[in-house]
Amino acid sequence: MSTPAPHEGPHQRPGNPPPLTVAASLAAVQGGLLVLLAVLELAHLSSQRMSLGVTTSVFFGVYGLALVGCAVALTRQQGWARGPVLLTQLIQLGLAWNLREFWPVAGLMAVTALVVIAGMIHPATTDVLADDPTGERGTTGE
Repeated sequence: MSTPAPHEGPHQRPGNPPPLTVAASLAAVQGGLLVLLAVLELAHLSSQRMSLGVTTSVFFGVYGLALVGCAVALTRQQGWARGPVLLTQLIQLGLAWNLREFWPVAGLMAVTALVVIAGMIHPATTDVLADDPTGERGTTGE
């Protein structure tokens, strides 16, 4: 026998729709890869390009951690995180275009960005992330 799931009350948030979960997950992976890139950059520092290597590492590390933070905020249905994630995807599409000579990398970057954008603008995602100043989100009207 299984226990029935509790009903959503007026003060309980609805569950995350699959498009939001996919978009947030991919954004977290992107953030993790940026942090990895920062670590790899630090590992390959040379005395000729010390300041460039350090500033690049710091930038990628901070940006990656911020993107992971935004992905976590999205899973907690914080609407403010949608903007930074969407901006990151637009930047990634531009980078994919610049890397089009390396088509496997460019293709993966473009497809990932498009999937995240589609997940972020999906109606179910926008409904969950919409501001609700009345506090009536999730009520059934019964």
